[in-house]
Amino acid sequence: MPSRWSSVLSTTADGPTRTRHAPTPAGCAAAGSPAVSPLPTRPHRRRSERNTVKFGKKSSAVLAAACLVASLGTASAYADEPASPPQAARAAQVALEEVADAESPTAGAPGPDDSLWIAERAGTVRVLSDGGLGEPVLDISEETTIDAERGLLGIAFDHDLAHFYISYTDLEGTSTIDEFAVVDGALDQESRRTVLTQEQPYSNHNGGDIKFGPDGYLYIAFGDGGSGGDPHGHGQSLDTLLGKILRIDPSGGDPYSIPEDNPFVDNAEAKDEIWSYGLRNPWRFSFDSATGDMLIGDVGQTDWEEIDWAPADSKGGENYGWSEMEGTHPFRGGTEPENHVPPVFEYDRSGLGCSVTGGFVYNGSAIPDLVGQYVYSDYCDGTARTLRIENGEVTEEGDLGVNGGEVISIVQDGDGELYLLAIGGTISRITPA
Repeated sequence: MPSRWSSVLSTTADGPTRTRHAPTPAGCAAAGSPAVSPLPTRPHRRRSERNTVKFGKKSSAVLAAACLVASLGTASAYADEPASPPQAARAAQVALEEVADAESPTAGAPGPDDSLWIAERAGTVRVLSDGGLGEPVLDISEETTIDAERGLLGIAFDHDLAHFYISYTDLEGTSTIDEFAVVDGALDQESRRTVLTQEQPYSNHNGGDIKFGPDGYLYIAFGDGGSGGDPHGHGQSLDTLLGKILRIDPSGGDPYSIPEDNPFVDNAEAKDEIWSYGLRNPWRFSFDSATGDMLIGDVGQTDWEEIDWAPADSKGGENYGWSEMEGTHPFRGGTEPENHVPPVFEYDRSGLGCSVTGGFVYNGSAIPDLVGQYVYSDYCDGTARTLRIENGEVTEEGDLGVNGGEVISIVQDGDGELYLLAIGGTISRITPA
């Protein structure tokens, strides 16, 4: 979960096979601190920065909340040339409509028959309808733990809605990805199998998010293994799955296969599953459904929250810098790697934010003025904010003027509409005002 929850991820699998015909690729230890105010000042830019935002002071109440969650961060981008100051985004008129109340919701995914499936941290999955949340369609509460940053942390369907995947921490503290077949819109409990496991050195920075990319492969986010400051150097090490985004094909082998175009398949000193690295706790990531671009909310350590971006045609291998860098800033005397890909946006923790919650680019139809804008939040602040990103540059920044509470996750339904999940239980849909 966010850095304040603290957890780590590792993976173990018995001899993955290799896929020879791969589709085209798509291209949170200490918890965080401060928070983010609704009205950021104009960013200060450096050579390697695109967008760095500093905010005002935070309240003691927010600090208390911060102690509960994680650190994420905003960032800058790919090019070295100075960027033009981003403009204020055209304000989309929105409201929050509370649609349900859950038990510590952590994640969600669009499912069969235009449904929206919601994961609850203790291990249950329920389906959201107009009448609210139904009875659990899955209950693994006796198999998971909610110690520290653990629990049921992510869910996803494949593109055909034929398989359902869960990302959770088992009773031993091991991060686990399991698969279920979907038959007539329901889970076939007997079909359950474990795809991947990762032992965790600590109970924080487990990451936990899972998504299928436009290429049909399963992407898995793992934190750096926890504690604080990446004591084992996992972020920059290619011989561990911790501090990484992974890319695997769960349908291509037992328990999975490696896409032949993964960036490190020809590197004997690297794990074949790695897609990108240098991440602290990539709590939430997503793909733009219109462009295929990837966006990652990576919780920071002490000072900076960052959002990372990769284009749809990326070949993978991006190094986002942790733990040599925190955002665009050297961490504890670190040296910037030559291949460092700075964040597309970052904000510091001297304001109302301390744990970035990555979101989605809005591509729904209910709010035309919001289309094409990346909607994100912060666990310690709860305000929904926006970025317009064009060719790896933030061209507009915005504040939607609504607050979802302790926003632990942002969920996109099958129509592209967005929901804010608060760890306190509230599920709210972003609607036209």
